[in-house]
Amino acid sequence: MHFQLLQDLVILLGFSVIIVFTLQRFNIPSILGFILTGIIIGPNGLSFVSAVNEVEIIAEIGVILLLFVIGMEISLKQLLSMSRTVFIGGFLQVGFAVASATFISKFFGVGWNQAIFIGFLFSLSSTAIVLKILQERNEISAPHGRNALGILIFQDIIVVPMMLVTPILAGQTTNVGLSVLLLLLKSGLVIVVTYFSANYLVPHLMNLIVRTKKKELFLLTIITLCFTIAFLTAEAGLSLALGAFLAGLVISESEYSHQATSVILPFRELFTSIFFISIGMLLDLDFFIANIGIVLLLSIVVFLLKGSIVFSAISFLKYPPRTALLTGLALFQIGEFAFILSKIGVEYGLFTAEMNQYFLSISIITMLFTPYVIAFSEKIVSLVISSRMQKGWGKVISNTKAVKSEGNNEIENHLVIIGYGMNGRNVARAARFANIPYIILELNAETVKSEKKKGEPIIYGDATQEYILESLHINKAIIVVVAISDPKATKTIISNIRNISHSVNLIIRTRYVAEINDLMALGADEVIPEEFETSIKIFILVLQNYLTPIDELKNIISSIRADNYEVFNYQNNVPTSGTLPQLHDFKISCLRVLNDSGSIVGKTIFESNIRKRFGVNILAISRNDEMITSITPDEKVLQGDLVFVSGDQEQIESLYKAVT
Repeated sequence: MHFQLLQDLVILLGFSVIIVFTLQRFNIPSILGFILTGIIIGPNGLSFVSAVNEVEIIAEIGVILLLFVIGMEISLKQLLSMSRTVFIGGFLQVGFAVASATFISKFFGVGWNQAIFIGFLFSLSSTAIVLKILQERNEISAPHGRNALGILIFQDIIVVPMMLVTPILAGQTTNVGLSVLLLLLKSGLVIVVTYFSANYLVPHLMNLIVRTKKKELFLLTIITLCFTIAFLTAEAGLSLALGAFLAGLVISESEYSHQATSVILPFRELFTSIFFISIGMLLDLDFFIANIGIVLLLSIVVFLLKGSIVFSAISFLKYPPRTALLTGLALFQIGEFAFILSKIGVEYGLFTAEMNQYFLSISIITMLFTPYVIAFSEKIVSLVISSRMQKGWGKVISNTKAVKSEGNNEIENHLVIIGYGMNGRNVARAARFANIPYIILELNAETVKSEKKKGEPIIYGDATQEYILESLHINKAIIVVVAISDPKATKTIISNIRNISHSVNLIIRTRYVAEINDLMALGADEVIPEEFETSIKIFILVLQNYLTPIDELKNIISSIRADNYEVFNYQNNVPTSGTLPQLHDFKISCLRVLNDSGSIVGKTIFESNIRKRFGVNILAISRNDEMITSITPDEKVLQGDLVFVSGDQEQIESLYKAVT
């Protein structure tokens, strides 16, 4: 049996490599490749794998590691920073989805318990696929990307209570009230133990482990914690998945969470790959082909209904229709945690074999189309919004009243700031200081409400709509600063502004240098990439430490910016007045004088003969928050002084030992 399992693993992994590699040419996510691998080699396909039960056991390990890593990646601070989207948006999305699917299922004659369980499955989207695609498209920090992330976090959390409620729905107890009470007591006990472990036990244990500086011991400890907590929660009558998630939360609150995630990720990728392959093995191809019409029809219903529910939840948070639509198009599919939940449903008899096959078919279809829907989401949104604007919806969503209520009909020669994040706030602060008239456009309703109370000239609206831009009197403005984090929306805004005015000076903030040429081609006058502005600061600090002359630093900075940062792509392109000095053995350091044997402290520089004894020069002394830069031989060195010295590393080290 062991050799049979090994043979099956070789076939399983070998086919997955070939299929995933082939699908990458069509930009199809790896997860779908793993599912397709399972369909092909599974018992309902070519039957190349016979040890299905053993493969499913390995897949269970993948589920444990998947939830463990999610637990480590979700910190309490992250939840608090996105609390509104996570808890309000996520609750509305899951709540509406469960309710809708439940009543529709009940309408077709399904029992209440089964209907609620179907609602659970319907409400969950694919964290793995959606986040991977959004990251590849650099949209994870865009408004719709943040909203999708927030809702997915809530789904990842709520799936654990769903797993706990499933046995109750299946009627595995005669006393529901007592079962719920015991569940709450067990959950409370687990929360108390988790809190104690996260704050006291695990940090102390991990500190001891890290001190050994043994990487293999660190890895073994992390995995042991994961499986121990998962085992204990399962023994307590809860679930392995809940234990793995709680184990991740315990470690997420420690300073070792990032390192723990990095060492676990390779194992998670391997085992979760097998998990998705095992899902593909469950699909009956004969059933799928025989019922393909119904499957496709139900998939369309899922797409429209779930997308609409997500749209409604995001709209409730007062985001503009564009953001709400993009979020809905990203989260319409049924995801991987629904697979985990469905297996529990089958185990407890909530799902018949036929219902499970319908579910698997619809899930795989919706996941398969997710990359393509997200890729064309901008065009879909543009078509929807343009068609609705013809019916008057555009005026409603543009918040015309908000624009007119500001009394900006006569404003001119002003500054328009689109986006009120950190960059937008700084621009507004500078404009206010310089008495420059300005107006801010922001699509976060809460931000608009709070800043308006402070007296900021801020309005709510979506800058991708040309009507809004016209209301801001773009044609009379001198400068427009676009400081948002959505690259797709930025391009639309530039095009719309240029349709209104070709003379306004358009300054764009972007994240990456690679976006500069496209934005300039659309009509931007200046593009400031955060990526290289940060690099410039680092570069300057490096050259300053090598004592590069100030005039040469200015020339370097000017050249980089004048050439749209292309200067960093070529060698010997930076104009300097000569070769940089070789300063590898010449250091400038700061030493704090704590104590000495009496040969330096309290004596003048002449008396202690520092230059001759140690080979260093004293450049300056900081004493009582006062900097002494004119150093004479009569200057005394006192205890507590910060002494700035120059010399080679060995000489400075010798002086350091004498004064500390």
